[in-house]
Amino acid sequence: MEETFNYAKRTQKDYSMSFKLQIVQEIEQGHLTATEATKKYGIQCRKTVIEWLRKFGNFDWENQSRLNMPKTSEQKIMELEAQVKLLEKQKAFLERQAYVADKKAILFDMMIDLAEKEYHIDIRKNSVPEQSTTSKQKNKKQ
Repeated sequence: MEETFNYAKRTQKDYSMSFKLQIVQEIEQGHLTATEATKKYGIQCRKTVIEWLRKFGNFDWENQSRLNMPKTSEQKIMELEAQVKLLEKQKAFLERQAYVADKKAILFDMMIDLAEKEYHIDIRKNSVPEQSTTSKQKNKKQ
């Protein structure tokens, strides 16, 4: 019995400009290789990533050196838009983590209250903690 796979060929148009620039930036900063980028982001071919590097990267492929050409304002805007998108995703993730942490803290407080009431013990210390002996000696000298 033969297995059939639904293989949809993707084209350059299937990837947004911000996505392409993000990949190029990660590779140029040394975070990924082209092969690692294809695996991490599900890009079908390494050649696609190499083409993005040639089009949008800061490397002179003919002379094998980094270009020091200033970027056009359009390139800068696209890079900044990609960076904003990434930061928005990170912000949303961190906000979600903060929300969960707040809920956990509330639940923890409720559990302590219940345990104190149920077992008639003070779990939270209501008194001021005693100073260490070195702190007491410093206070006496002053």
